[in-house]
Amino acid sequence: MCQISFCQTAGEKLLHGKIRVDSGYISGINVLNLVNEKTVVTNSEGEFFILAKANDVLVFTAVNLELHKKLIDEKDFILDVLNIKMVSKVTELKEVIVNENSINAVSQRILSKEPMKYTPAERRLRTAGDFKPIMLLGLLGGSMPLDPLINKINGRTKRLKKLVILEKKEQYIKLISELYDKEYFTIKLDIPSVYVIGFKYFIVEDEIFLKVLESKNEQRTSFFMIALAQEYKALIAGENK
Repeated sequence: MCQISFCQTAGEKLLHGKIRVDSGYISGINVLNLVNEKTVVTNSEGEFFILAKANDVLVFTAVNLELHKKLIDEKDFILDVLNIKMVSKVTELKEVIVNENSINAVSQRILSKEPMKYTPAERRLRTAGDFKPIMLLGLLGGSMPLDPLINKINGRTKRLKKLVILEKKEQYIKLISELYDKEYFTIKLDIPSVYVIGFKYFIVEDEIFLKVLESKNEQRTSFFMIALAQEYKALIAGENK
């Protein structure tokens, strides 16, 4: 049990208490009487003895527990043991940053290089298979895959290839929209607001422009967009005649 090493003042009585915690340690919890400034520490059973009187305020603190205060009443001295319930402290992290590239197959030396990443449309095309005439040689050994041939005959492979091309163009349009806001097209390139979306689809049809866009050279990309904007405005001007 805790040892009491201070003198008793008038009206004070020895108070026997015990702390309960749902989880965590109950020993080593600090108990402070704010009035007489006496301090004790709980034992391994969570018990403590401290001098106090009515209207004193006891404060219970521990690193792993929420601070707790107790106003002492005359009735508390009648009890054999004053039970105190404390709550475990929850530490909330403000922000957690996960570096997705820190642990991967290459860093763990499972693979020698980064694996090829496919878009949803590309994965569907790979699953369907792309028939090549050389696959017919597999007939001799009885190992020719049938799915690529069937999908070519029924036109599924052709449709999937178109979806791959369309998906790539949509990705280019999304990239252009992230790099340049609408004011760039309407003010810098002088394209009417209603034609901005059409202009984006127009420029992703230009293979040379797409190569420049992929090079991430902002100056060359802007130069090509200015030239293509002139061509596009001439095109819509001719349609409006």
